[in-house]
Amino acid sequence: MEYRAVIKKSGDWWIGWLIDLPGVNAQEKTRRELIESLKIGAEDMLNTPIEPKEEEELVKIEV
Repeated sequence: MEYRAVIKKSGDWWIGWLIDLPGVNAQEKTRRELIESLKIGAEDMLNTPIEPKEEEELVKIEV
């Protein structure tokens, strides 16, 4: 899968976030490390099990 990310150099750091997965963001010393951190963050978010509460329903939506 591919996700869009915004990345930029800010002082001595590289910062970035995924547009398609809000909440996945990172800050690293190099561009390469930043991209790897964003990838790990996306994998972590997508692999986190979701346990809906009794009154909630988990549905899949295809786009």
